[in-house]
Amino acid sequence: MPVTRKDDPGFPFHVAGGAFGGGKRHFVAGLGAEMSEPPLAEPPLLRASGSRRRKLWEVPHKFHCPVIGACFGCDELRALMSKVMHFPHDTSDFTLHTTAVGACEERGRLAELLHKALEKRYQLTLKQFAAFKTNHELRAAWQRALVEGSRVPAALWAVWTHPACDTRLEQEVYGDIHMLQHQVGSGTRADLRVLQGLQSGNADLRRQLQQAQADVEALRQEQAAVQQGLRQQLSEIQAELAAREAWGMGLQRELAALQAELPDLAERRMLAQQRDFAREQVTQLRARIDEQAAELTRLRDYASFAEESLAALSGGDEAAAPPLPAADLGGKCVLCVGGRSRTVHSYREVVEQSGGRFMHHDGGIEESFHRIDSVLAAADIVICQAGCISHNAYWRVKDICKRSGKPCMFVKTGGVSSFEKVVDAAGRAQALEV
Repeated sequence: MPVTRKDDPGFPFHVAGGAFGGGKRHFVAGLGAEMSEPPLAEPPLLRASGSRRRKLWEVPHKFHCPVIGACFGCDELRALMSKVMHFPHDTSDFTLHTTAVGACEERGRLAELLHKALEKRYQLTLKQFAAFKTNHELRAAWQRALVEGSRVPAALWAVWTHPACDTRLEQEVYGDIHMLQHQVGSGTRADLRVLQGLQSGNADLRRQLQQAQADVEALRQEQAAVQQGLRQQLSEIQAELAAREAWGMGLQRELAALQAELPDLAERRMLAQQRDFAREQVTQLRARIDEQAAELTRLRDYASFAEESLAALSGGDEAAAPPLPAADLGGKCVLCVGGRSRTVHSYREVVEQSGGRFMHHDGGIEESFHRIDSVLAAADIVICQAGCISHNAYWRVKDICKRSGKPCMFVKTGGVSSFEKVVDAAGRAQALEV
């Protein structure tokens, strides 16, 4: 166990197997020989001549504590020290740290081991810092390492062992690393508080997770029961489907037997299709025949009306007929149904020159078919251009004139001369009536 001297003027700090006080240091047997009493003043700085880098034990002793603390983790330091000395298993990390710091003051097995570990670990950074030749370049490199924050231990070791590092730069680096350790300690305390809050929140989340897992397990069991029921239904459906497939196969066999008994079944089906097609064609032909018969009837009626009109205009025997008076419509309204659009103006002149009033309807080609009733009601004489109107208009004009008793004359062509003859005949007939 550590040994301390009560008559030491300084407060002792413990090391593995001994203690450091304000004066002499003592070790127990087994951890190394007793070291000589250090001088009262700080030993002079050992600097390498030329460009040689300093060893760990050549660095000022007050810098050993930051180097050991920043460059080695507690577990790593414990493993390295176990190679060169024996110490109890429950030795604290602080005791191991102070022991390593004390051993670095002079060259020894532990100091050499720690030095080799630092050289191997930071060899890339050491090569980079070897390119710096002046104190100014070394200081700038250290400041960049502080800003980056990730290479501080490597830069610390590279600067303090560099040949260009003077006493002033050593003190600056020492101050920077000292304040950085304070900041890290403050941050660690804040992180501990945050960690405690996170642990509390983690406990709540664990409880919520357990509850969620219980809910999920219950849901899983429920889904398993549903799936079991669905599997049972699927089995029943598959059994029913198999039964129906067997029944369908039986029907197919019966159908095959019936087809064997009726070898001409395919021919009969083809004949039935041909029969249905022939019936459809017959229906279409009958419809066309009906349409042609209706057209023939219309043409016959038109011919009959044309003959009647000619007979009325001729007046029978011309030799015995009295002389015809001049054509005068006497202000009658003449309606022209149909005709060519470009001759309508000429039709109007013929009617007005004969003393009548002119009206026109195109027979449903462009004008509304339903308007024909109103214009027929307002007309006194109707002239129908039979070849220039629709079938519906033709039958409509004929029907209304027959029912109302209005004179209706049919013109086969749409010429102005034919129209003029019909108007002249209508005017002479009007004069005879007067």
